[in-house]
Amino acid sequence: MAASKESTTTTASRCTPKTARVKHIFEVTGYRLLKGIGVCESIESAPFTVGGYDWYISYCPDGDDGYEDYASIFLVLKTETTTKVRVLYDFRLLNPGTGVSWSVRADSYVFSVECLTTDTADFMKRSELEASFLRDDRLVIECDLTVILGASVSKSRRMCEIQVPPSDVLDNLGKFLESGNGADVTLKVQGEVFHAHKIVLAMRSPVFKAEFLGPMSDQNGKHITLHIEDMQPAVFQALLHFIYNDSLPAMEDLDGEEHG
Repeated sequence: MAASKESTTTTASRCTPKTARVKHIFEVTGYRLLKGIGVCESIESAPFTVGGYDWYISYCPDGDDGYEDYASIFLVLKTETTTKVRVLYDFRLLNPGTGVSWSVRADSYVFSVECLTTDTADFMKRSELEASFLRDDRLVIECDLTVILGASVSKSRRMCEIQVPPSDVLDNLGKFLESGNGADVTLKVQGEVFHAHKIVLAMRSPVFKAEFLGPMSDQNGKHITLHIEDMQPAVFQALLHFIYNDSLPAMEDLDGEEHG
């Protein structure tokens, strides 16, 4: 005896990250006066708070050790912490010609007691920065910072399962064709009469659509009669069957009509 099929209950929950996001704009004016302060020497932005932590941007115009040809820009965690802090950061420079900021370095980073500064000493070649992003002795640095604060998980909930029965649209259309209920068009094919529905014919055939719904049609919902002389009745019956059932009738049915 076959085992009975057991019903299955489906439950679901959702995990959503908790984040805090801030964009800080650090404007450096008098660039020429600051250039030459020395390798590893930095200019710092005012602190800004994101996710309960204080941060600042550290800018080294003359680069860092081993990166003397670069302008080094770092994101620094100012708040002392014993836990790891995961962030997404996007350092951007304002293009003075277009007024649009360009993303130069975007990445994720995990801050900890051992790592309080991003590894971005090779931020950009100094010559490229001065050629593209410096105007009127002014440089604008943007830092778009997102701090990941953990995640929340929703309570488990039972999924609503709806059993959808298989479609019987074609069966119903076929029954309408057989019964003739609601028919609003009569088609006479070489003297043989067929009853059908204009909306079904128009939906399935561009020829009938033009006839019943085209700009030249003038039916006004009236029952109409069409005469078709260039087709055999059995062939037209097969065509109607296909229009309503999306399948051809059995060949013996077609043969019977042709030879009956």
